[in-house]
Amino acid sequence: MAMPDQTPTIRKRIKLALQGGGSHGAFTWGVLDRLLQDPRLEVEAIVGTSAGAMNAAVLAGGLAAGGPAAARRRLAEFWGRVSDMARLSPVQPSPLDRLAGPAGSMSFSPGWMVADVMLKLFSPYQINPTNENPLRDALEACVDFVGLRAAAAPAVFVCATNVLNGRLRVFDRGEMSAAAVMASACLPQLFQAVEIDGQHYWDGGFSGNPPIFPLIYMGGSADVVIVQLNPINIPEVPRDMRGIMDRINMLAFNSSLMREMRMINFVTELIDRGDLDGSRHMRMHIHTIDAEAELAALDASSKLNADEVFLRQLFDLGTARAEAFLAASFDAIGVRSSADIVARFC
Repeated sequence: MAMPDQTPTIRKRIKLALQGGGSHGAFTWGVLDRLLQDPRLEVEAIVGTSAGAMNAAVLAGGLAAGGPAAARRRLAEFWGRVSDMARLSPVQPSPLDRLAGPAGSMSFSPGWMVADVMLKLFSPYQINPTNENPLRDALEACVDFVGLRAAAAPAVFVCATNVLNGRLRVFDRGEMSAAAVMASACLPQLFQAVEIDGQHYWDGGFSGNPPIFPLIYMGGSADVVIVQLNPINIPEVPRDMRGIMDRINMLAFNSSLMREMRMINFVTELIDRGDLDGSRHMRMHIHTIDAEAELAALDASSKLNADEVFLRQLFDLGTARAEAFLAASFDAIGVRSSADIVARFC
């Protein structure tokens, strides 16, 4: 892996926007691990939703505690804990899945088949009345939330959706807690709504996956690197019910991001035409890292597959895509967008 010979005196500052996508968040882990190894970059702020919120909290906590090296260690520890939990779960790939199915699929797993039926018939209040969630334990083991709230940097935001009024709630670093992150990752089919200050929250993906506006409103760097997990394009129309429902969720979880990208493009065009004062309105530089073709090929069951081998495959894919991004687009950071916003989002 090629690295600069010397640490530069001035580093390029970036903001990270991390999508949710269940176990596919291990792809984001790989992206972050590679970016953290580049001494030319400084992470100024992070916003995340769902699995992206978990990655954001662990990343921010590590950076606040000990810089990039500590952040890499904590991310690896967190995803290691996730895979350790999966070893004890009945919902994991069967031997036939490992031999015959596409990567990550659990289509032949008896545990997945039973869970898939149960989740359609019963709510999490019936299946899990005591509201046990081992992901929270893994998160609390890897993030010192008291230290994170007191840290000077980086800025960090996670978002959740208010169940009763549908409004987006953005929690900033001063409000960061395990409850806020778990609210952001609360899929209503799997978990009971998370209560914070008398309000109840579900997954932030319903209203912002992730929201970009907190990174704009805070000022600072104009460069946002979006790590995308939900494919915008898929190769063919889904025909089975699982595929149809998965695509519906992708469309819903991408819609808010696409709207924000259209607005960013609109403001940029106004600045270019002179209709907006460029000295008063920030021109955003948008960059993306994704593996759209590879992630689009995975079936819905793979988002609940936390098998160590599969997570490592996603990690390696993320590392490779981040490496390619740095090779192709590093020079654009601080200068211009490397993503074609119109082609990708409009």
